[in-house]
Amino acid sequence: MIPLSLYIHIPWCVRKCPYCDFNSHEQKSALPEQQYVSALLEDLDRELDLYYQRSLARPNQLESIFIGGGTPSLFSPEALNLMLRGIEQRIAFAPNMEVTLEANPGTAEAAKFKEYRDIGINRLSIGVQSFHDQFLQKLGRIHGRKEAIAAAEMAHDAGFKRFNLDLMFGLPGQTPQQAMEDLQTALDLEAPHLSWYQLTLEPNTAFYHNPPTLPEDDALWDIQQAGSRLLNDAGFNQYEISAWQRDGQPSQHNMNYWSFGDYLGIGAGAHGKLTLANQADGLDIIRRHKFRNPKDYLNTEKGYLAGQNSVPMEDRPLEFMMNALRLKSGVASELFLQRTGLELSSTESSIQKAISLGLIKEDNSVIAPTEKGFGYLNNLLEIFVGDQIVELK
Repeated sequence: MIPLSLYIHIPWCVRKCPYCDFNSHEQKSALPEQQYVSALLEDLDRELDLYYQRSLARPNQLESIFIGGGTPSLFSPEALNLMLRGIEQRIAFAPNMEVTLEANPGTAEAAKFKEYRDIGINRLSIGVQSFHDQFLQKLGRIHGRKEAIAAAEMAHDAGFKRFNLDLMFGLPGQTPQQAMEDLQTALDLEAPHLSWYQLTLEPNTAFYHNPPTLPEDDALWDIQQAGSRLLNDAGFNQYEISAWQRDGQPSQHNMNYWSFGDYLGIGAGAHGKLTLANQADGLDIIRRHKFRNPKDYLNTEKGYLAGQNSVPMEDRPLEFMMNALRLKSGVASELFLQRTGLELSSTESSIQKAISLGLIKEDNSVIAPTEKGFGYLNNLLEIFVGDQIVELK
């Protein structure tokens, strides 16, 4: 049975950051919490109806929930509690299920954090980005160093044993030393999980249309190498390209996502991936997305679904590998058949080429990158572009 997760998108934020390409909309007035929660639950009803009608094996529980945005911590604990209880009435929660809420240090309140814990949110992902005020200002963030540190301390004080600090490097004008100072501050705050990744200029962002001056490639390489050494020496394990954990606490939601598991997506702009039964060739992989504009999403005449597409057979090996090979330990080989409907032998030529180049481990039980393959992931994935399917299940 393919694990099932739930992604919930709450699209409002205080201010749109110039680097952000997520579906976020500046809050202009009071948030329509009750209306939006009602829409989310109706959206979920429709997703579950489809899933249960055509699922390969009906799951009886969710494995994880991730509440992203936007800034979902703008919603009151009361509204989030109403939402979670409504979800729980529709589908069971797995024992010790991870429920993550994204939080902005600029809107963090100690009382709120404690209420989040009380309603069943057991993991926070705090969007710090940097602990340097000068870079936070350049990034358009509404918080400063003091608020970022306070948010991590609040998470500890509220009893969160699992939380993530989200950090970027390669910021405008940033030196390798300043990037290491950001990481060291996160380590001093005893965060159990870090997302650490390079700032990229994405289309449809202010930075893309008016690019700031970013560090040169040599400086970025130095930052990556020094940061990896610092985190390894501190007992952190890099389990995914941009994710580091210690104390055996990887993100359950991310692990399911990168293992090509299934996830329902509800909320404005949310995306989902479902593996459904198909009489013709065994299974369909369906990607669904919702209306991005909150007004469109809340327009009941339109419904919630903006569109969907089926992943063609010929694209499945690459899509699987684009996910699985981001995990340092890879995934069990048997998951390829379960989650693509194809025999692993269908992509044998590409796998053998990657093995011969030292990019994939020569191990029949797992599909995993070598250290070299993990470091040159784009080169590794290029091998699977245009993969020819030679055998179908």
